[in-house]
Amino acid sequence: MLLTETVRATGLAAELSRVLAPWRKQFSRHDPGKILTDLALMLAVGGDCLADVATLRAEADVYGPVASDPTISRLLTTLAGDVDKVEQAISGARRRARKNAWARAGDRAPGAGATAKNPLVIGLDASLVTSHSEKEFARPTFKKGFGFHPSLAFVDHGTGGSGEMLACLLRPGNAGSNTAADHKSVVADALAQVGMGSRPGRKVLVRIDGAGGTKMTLQELVKRRVSYSVGFTLPANTPELFGLIPKHVWDI
Repeated sequence: MLLTETVRATGLAAELSRVLAPWRKQFSRHDPGKILTDLALMLAVGGDCLADVATLRAEADVYGPVASDPTISRLLTTLAGDVDKVEQAISGARRRARKNAWARAGDRAPGAGATAKNPLVIGLDASLVTSHSEKEFARPTFKKGFGFHPSLAFVDHGTGGSGEMLACLLRPGNAGSNTAADHKSVVADALAQVGMGSRPGRKVLVRIDGAGGTKMTLQELVKRRVSYSVGFTLPANTPELFGLIPKHVWDI
């Protein structure tokens, strides 16, 4: 009930229904926005494949009418045929729903009162997702596994919470960890989701581990005028280099 009420209260269900209306078949019984929401809820309650939507179908009093597996497959095929426009529409719906959610949260919203000294922290990282069969774009990974290597962006809720996904760039398993073009894309998508503009200033801090230590990524962060904390790989002889620094320097 918490999940379904959140979908309703934030307006996500209504937004998805509105933006996906162009892809709804004439005389169809099931709304595309409701179908995508059902798939998201299915994942949230523990499902890991399309057929697990049966979990929702068995609880109509909670989730309402749920489309059949063939209907869901046909919708996904339709949306995949116009994927760029569909992703843009869904991203806009998510952005407006998040704005509603943060407005309801008031001064407890992640971005409320963000300043240069207390910035909104956006963390970027990639994650390996194992695939147990040769699914589309599943590839060998750098850790000797097999699957996917999506790049993610989260709002850090600090010690009082967990996090909130802003963007996810789907990538094959052999995608690089330090691909600057991917970092630039995820940063752009993440900033669009928080609604502070493409150049929000130092009230937003972007955090990336050593994979973000490339010139192109740093140039992008500087161009967007955000604060940033980016890892950098040190040479193997770093302890020797420290030994060259005079002791009195450490006292400054």
